[in-house]
Amino acid sequence: MGESQYSFSLTTFSPSGKLVQIEYALNAVNSGATSLGIKASNGVVLATEKKLPSILVDESTVRKISLVTPQIGMTYSGMGPDSRVLVRKARKSGQVYYRQYNEQISVAQLVRETATVMQEFTRTLCDQFHQNQVYFVSLTCAMCMQNLEVYGHLEFR
Repeated sequence: MGESQYSFSLTTFSPSGKLVQIEYALNAVNSGATSLGIKASNGVVLATEKKLPSILVDESTVRKISLVTPQIGMTYSGMGPDSRVLVRKARKSGQVYYRQYNEQISVAQLVRETATVMQEFTRTLCDQFHQNQVYFVSLTCAMCMQNLEVYGHLEFR
């Protein structure tokens, strides 16, 4: 008997003791291109491998590193569509914070807000629509300001 019959729910364990939806998400992140952030003495570097699924894909249309605010960048491993949704929500969080407090959001707060979005999305789908879905993406965020470098990492969990 396969474990696919246990993949309908985020909270249903298979006989082997695994949460199958989480295993699928981990596999998606692991099969994605490597992304990393490096903190240097004079700044931060975000790097990623740009794997194209086909030679027919225009390389200039694939963006793996995004500028969220003027000081915060984000890169991902995993599913591109999931990362684009989260980058859009992170940009909105940064703009809302800037309009309210007239200063840029910190990377730690942006990571917390993005993690909250990911958690609420999973929980809301479970409660309202009886659908279970997690974000199949791992995000790396970095912030660089004058004389201040901060590095944060966010996974889908």
